[in-house]
Amino acid sequence: MSDPAVDPAKDAAARAAVALVESGMKLGLGTGSTAKVFVDRLAERVHAEGLDLRCAATSKATAEQARGLGLVVLELDDLGWLDLTIDGADEVDPDLNLIKGGGAAHLREKIVATASDRMVVVADPGKVVDRLGAFKLPVEVIPFGWTTTRTRIVRALAELEIEDCPIILREREGRPLITDEGNLILDLALGQIADAQRLARTLSGIAGVVEHGLFLNICSLAIIGCPDGTATELLREDLE
Repeated sequence: MSDPAVDPAKDAAARAAVALVESGMKLGLGTGSTAKVFVDRLAERVHAEGLDLRCAATSKATAEQARGLGLVVLELDDLGWLDLTIDGADEVDPDLNLIKGGGAAHLREKIVATASDRMVVVADPGKVVDRLGAFKLPVEVIPFGWTTTRTRIVRALAELEIEDCPIILREREGRPLITDEGNLILDLALGQIADAQRLARTLSGIAGVVEHGLFLNICSLAIIGCPDGTATELLREDLE
């Protein structure tokens, strides 16, 4: 039975993703509102069916949630390569490229996703877009010299002919947000991203940038939950 307090679209996506999990898997657990629902539904199935799973969490919050529900959570280094990672996304385009990092966990999320045979995204219809960029692009930077790192980002964007892009230091409760790795987040208000691959390469080459929230050619399947409780699968074309 569905929890009436849970968004039905997120719940539908989470339940469909849980069906992909098989006993014996090494599983990556994502971070965010839809991933949180997935972890809840996963724990229900584990306890109902006695599934044998070992999990790697993409954030301290997810690890705490999963352990509290009785799931086995280990360090990624102890698990090695994963069979499957299931995570949420802030935007999903038609090629299943993503913007992630609204939960400030995209560094660990990308490490876990790229250490998996397969990454599956769970999302609601509002996250599906024609082109990435309406959601501010998170860029994790080290605290040392972060203002000069921001200046280098501004100059790099100008070379890409991206002008007048607000770059906002993310805060929580009036103070700079600190990630699980002790870093800061700069949110780039790009509007639309014309060339995500070029932007990703540019940001990755800037000293002080730890990781950006562009997940390109990583996700193989997106499960989009609908308010009526159904779910639709979007498959990356080059994997069909």
